Amino acid sequence: MQIHFLRHATLVLTIHNLKILVDPMLSPQGAIDPIPNAGNQIRNPMVPLPLSDEELQQVISSLDAVLITHTHRDHWDPAAQALLPKDLPLLCQPADQAKLEQAGFTQVLPISEHLTWRGLEIDCTGGQHGTGELGKMMGPVSGVVLKAEGEPALYIAGDTIWCSEVEQVLTQHKPDVVVLNAGAPTFVTGGGPITMDENDVCQVRQSIPEANIIAVHMETINHCRLTRAALRAKLEQEGLKKQVSIPQDGETITF
Repeated sequence: MQIHFLRHATLVLTIHNLKILVDPMLSPQGAIDPIPNAGNQIRNPMVPLPLSDEELQQVISSLDAVLITHTHRDHWDPAAQALLPKDLPLLCQPADQAKLEQAGFTQVLPISEHLTWRGLEIDCTGGQHGTGELGKMMGPVSGVVLKAEGEPALYIAGDTIWCSEVEQVLTQHKPDVVVLNAGAPTFVTGGGPITMDENDVCQVRQSIPEANIIAVHMETINHCRLTRAALRAKLEQEGLKKQVSIPQDGETITF
């Protein structure tokens, strides 16, 4: 299994001889308006995609499917909608099926609870995209667990904080590899982070010490406060630095 991390939550997953693009945000640097109420006016994405236009087209032409955990614009942006072929299978949470079909995509495959697709066993998992009223405003989000014969079990948590839903997935599925959306995005008006902060990442690490943890979703969107350096410092303080991978944009990790 191979994870080619691009930036933010966007990665290319190779599993069971299938290539799946996860949470595509494919816009050039600065093409998207800032997230409001973030305390700055930096345009998004704040960093370029680590692929040339030609390389991006090569990736797109090699895809078997796209996996979309939810349709916030930092996981499913206008560039992705324009560049991806309309007949490419889209794996998604049921709440997003109609929206994706209205955008003209003809093979939208909702994962209600469990889906078997081309030898992959895919489970849709829950989460909390923040707490209180802010969390409710963020709308439904999901993660996924992917399993295939002879492959490590992979859990992509999606946009969630540490919560009972995440703990249940770790206990029930015992994934070998866990991808966490960190970054601790927050708003000036408060409400707490809407994805994992450094304490949440440590909590996951401590809850499943045998798994390979990969922390992404940092330094790309203007309301994400947690940097790679700050997360490394916290992990080092807790004695967990060697147990969590924090890939650079464009890095590939193989299992």
